[in-house]
Amino acid sequence: MSLKEQAPMLAADGIVAGYVPGVDVLRGCSVEVRPGEVVGVIGPNGAGKSTLVKTVFGLLRVRAGTVRLHGEDVTGRPAHEMVRRGVGYVPQLQNVFPTLTVEENLRMGVYLRPKDQARRVAAVEELFPLLADRRRQKAGAMSGGERQMLAMARALMMEPRLLLLDEPSAGLSPLHQDHVFDRCRMINNAGVAVLMVEQNARRCLQLCDRGYVLDQGRNAYTGTGTALLHDEKVIELYLGTLARVR
Repeated sequence: MSLKEQAPMLAADGIVAGYVPGVDVLRGCSVEVRPGEVVGVIGPNGAGKSTLVKTVFGLLRVRAGTVRLHGEDVTGRPAHEMVRRGVGYVPQLQNVFPTLTVEENLRMGVYLRPKDQARRVAAVEELFPLLADRRRQKAGAMSGGERQMLAMARALMMEPRLLLLDEPSAGLSPLHQDHVFDRCRMINNAGVAVLMVEQNARRCLQLCDRGYVLDQGRNAYTGTGTALLHDEKVIELYLGTLARVR
């Protein structure tokens, strides 16, 4: 069965949400993620990309619309319950505990299942070898790219089936951006579906199976990553002429 024939793992439909009463950032947008997919969400600043993943994860109240996980309505469920249901989340900012060591950060990621700690630390260190060498280093002393790796590793400690990434390459050097996108693909190849919000639209669309373009809190375009990369309107309005794929 192809990816597009599978039932969605995550289906957010007609989502309306925001931070201030009476002001909606999301105005009816929808997104689906099927098992095994990498799905990208791109768009201009203020389009509601980060707000979407925060709302799906239960960090913001859903004012209208529904969120379904494996067909079950989880609209409004709190973040800790989403973690229990197999959803991991990596925020863009403040995504590590800077005063704790790398190992302590990883332990925090599996606090709901302490008996699995040793097994899960070994598993994520295999995916992120740098962390094994830095176990006793304080997270606050790491570079931005290294902290991003640690944040992703900590989110994987609970063995999520779906990983939500909010701007994983933001503020990183080109080299560290490459490492982040490489790890995203490795995580996906290990069987974890990924929903990624990303400012680096071209790299995101190159990586993802399907993509959504948000604008002013609504769906503007959707399609495969390849199709969106070559869509003249998407290039003109959101990628820019320098991002044109030849």
